[in-house]
Amino acid sequence: MKVLVLYDYPPSPGGLATQGDLLYKGLLEMGVDAHAVHFESAQEKEWYYRWFEPDVVVGVGYWGHTPHLVLHPQRYGIQPVPWLVADGYIANYQEVLNALPLILVTSNWVKEMYVRDGIHGDKIEVLPVGCNTDAFIPFSKDDPKIIAVREALGIAPDQLMILTVGGDAASKGAQEVMQALAIIDTKAPDWKYVCKVWPQPRTKLQNLADLELATHLGIDKNVIYTTNTISRNFIPYLIGACDIYAAPSRLEGFGMPQVEAGACGKPVISLRAMGMLDTLIHEKTAFLAEVAKKIVVNEVILGTESGFEENHKIAFATPRTVDYRANVQDIAKYMLILMKDEKLRDTMGKAAREHVVKHFDYRVVARQFVSIMQDKLGIK
Repeated sequence: MKVLVLYDYPPSPGGLATQGDLLYKGLLEMGVDAHAVHFESAQEKEWYYRWFEPDVVVGVGYWGHTPHLVLHPQRYGIQPVPWLVADGYIANYQEVLNALPLILVTSNWVKEMYVRDGIHGDKIEVLPVGCNTDAFIPFSKDDPKIIAVREALGIAPDQLMILTVGGDAASKGAQEVMQALAIIDTKAPDWKYVCKVWPQPRTKLQNLADLELATHLGIDKNVIYTTNTISRNFIPYLIGACDIYAAPSRLEGFGMPQVEAGACGKPVISLRAMGMLDTLIHEKTAFLAEVAKKIVVNEVILGTESGFEENHKIAFATPRTVDYRANVQDIAKYMLILMKDEKLRDTMGKAAREHVVKHFDYRVVARQFVSIMQDKLGIK
């Protein structure tokens, strides 16, 4: 089997790049003849098509990347298999995607979104995102690297550290977490809430709004926003330094940080919806808050990034849910339970680690990929 993997290569610290890179790494470790190339690099992709002659080109992205992941390899007679995430609504390329023999998606919820928006379900197989369980491991509280992370963040040894990681924090549910922490503040042990966000122009205003909310809630002295550029090498230690990982995400097709937190032996607080239904087990590896609100829209405006002209309006016959909000009272209840019970945190963390290693280790995912290629496409 010869596989060409298209993603953001060489990998940036982002989720899609990590998704592709771990599949590539897993395939190589299995002995599969595989190469990786940037999904937008037309010249280099063509070079691989000509001399490598891959049996399949698997491309990581969302439906808007169809020209790069599907149409480009098809032009050279190569079989594409896109491995897609969802972003709330699949607005274009239904005809192209439905003509494929196979589409991979990251969770059952993502599959539901594609079927809802016109993609044939019998073509879709769920392949979860892999996790590097050799790097994301439980660390001792006395590990110098863990101590250094907490010291750099200004967190005392006796303080509980709650963590959220994302491109921005609000989309990962940080505002709901802050509201919950404000509710239980006087009852809870001493705590700090750390939001690690990515430095980019689009998040500056969101970060300011989040910090303004913290001030209004009276918990601003306990909330830390860190916007440094970091590598994937640092993230296991950042997660390893926390006591509770909190991410009741508003839109999540898989939830890679929640899985990585589980691999590090951390209990997770999240939302009982979307991709988290595939990755987290309520009351065993995580506490899942109920959905309090669904954000529904009647129309969207799209542009060239989605294969349309600028300001293209799509009106829905049936309003579409594009965002979720977690129940703040649920988050508060579960947060307080975990904050007060160190033994429970340890028990749930151990269960989470076992679950991730069994189902989401990148080598497990690579084997699943190979099995799907053999069963669905007959590629040996």
